[in-house]
Amino acid sequence: MVRENQSTAIEFLLLGLAGQSKEEEVIFGMFLWMYLVTVCGNFLIILAISCDPHLHTPMYFFLANLSSVDICFSSVTVPKALVNHVLGSKSISYTECMIQIYFFITFINMDGFLLSVMAYDRYVAICHPLHYTMMMRPRLCVLLVAISWAITNLHALLHTLLMVRLTFCSHNAVHHFFCDPYPILKLSCSDTFINDITAFTVGGLTSITPFTCITVSYGYILSNVLKFPSIQGIRKALSTCGSHLTVVSLFYGAILGVYMHPSSTYSVQDTVATAFFTVVTPMVNPFIYSLRNRDVKGALRKLICRRLTSSRFYN
Repeated sequence: MVRENQSTAIEFLLLGLAGQSKEEEVIFGMFLWMYLVTVCGNFLIILAISCDPHLHTPMYFFLANLSSVDICFSSVTVPKALVNHVLGSKSISYTECMIQIYFFITFINMDGFLLSVMAYDRYVAICHPLHYTMMMRPRLCVLLVAISWAITNLHALLHTLLMVRLTFCSHNAVHHFFCDPYPILKLSCSDTFINDITAFTVGGLTSITPFTCITVSYGYILSNVLKFPSIQGIRKALSTCGSHLTVVSLFYGAILGVYMHPSSTYSVQDTVATAFFTVVTPMVNPFIYSLRNRDVKGALRKLICRRLTSSRFYN
């Protein structure tokens, strides 16, 4: 990497997930297909919710926000990797890398906060059904999302500013397909102690707090559901949580294993796990929510039928 008087680096080289050209072609095809499915699937969820008045409820308001974040989350990392492959380049400028880190941290944390807000929504719906409309007012829903955006952006700004102060020396090869903060930290020839401590404390807090809220919400839900007199009532109550629990398990199962240890121990397995929750999880979320939710399936069916009818009319 070129340096001028110990100044900031000019560019990094993203080596990707494969070392051979044949493997890179396969990964390129998979990433392109998964990215298109992610964008189309999540966009359909947003469109179905916005076009169906029956889905203008807090639960689906949060789901539409989650789908929007998932599109942005994938768009931060995947398009750059695809463009680099097409151009035969592996480089990413220092400025692009820092911007990528900022938005990556923002959207990954926003996913967690939205999942926790959705868990709270399910808690209110199951444990306080008579007070649901009063407790989950539209103003409160907007406020919860706005606060989540504020926290995640401030958190991302903190980590990015701490990253910018570091000096990067001769080695500029990143064994990843995007600027993941941990592999970038490993390239620094400066002391990264403050970065690691911040990642453990502030980063851990912004990850564990939503996870704790989800756990507590489902703890109350489970204790309340077990009091139901019939098994059918228990199944009906838990069926509304099935999709959300599946998404939470996929998301936190990967993220906690990758980032809850020092940057110096980042390995190839962590790279694969990171690729899973940055590419695969946003892709499968629409399928999980649509296939296991009658309301969403109905809205998607209406939307598709409406489009087909309008296209026949114009033809």
